[in-house]
Amino acid sequence: MSKTVKFIAPRRVTTGAHYGTRDWLAQRLTALLMLAYFVVLLASYSLSSAHGYEAWAGLFAQNWFKLFSVAVFVGLAYHAWIGVRDIWMDYVKPLKLRILLHLFSIAWLIACLVWVIQILWRV
Repeated sequence: MSKTVKFIAPRRVTTGAHYGTRDWLAQRLTALLMLAYFVVLLASYSLSSAHGYEAWAGLFAQNWFKLFSVAVFVGLAYHAWIGVRDIWMDYVKPLKLRILLHLFSIAWLIACLVWVIQILWRV
């Protein structure tokens, strides 16, 4: 007589527990990038003799500063994504609603990035 044993697989849970250290480090690095950007802006404002529109337009007209700004805003979007994603995973329990909020957040952040790039490259 053989006995059949049925194993029931555990239910798969969609959580963010496996992101941990990588996302913690990414948020710290993007925060440092934003801090460096703030320091450059503060230094350029402090060291500049002109403080009007022309001075700001002159700063943002330089390609290195445009690229630095785009890098900072990409870092800001990633920083925001990590934070918002963790909020959705921690506090929104229905899976379909959580996925919908994730998709909306991603679309919003990408739209903001496209808008920032359009603004920066028009100056």
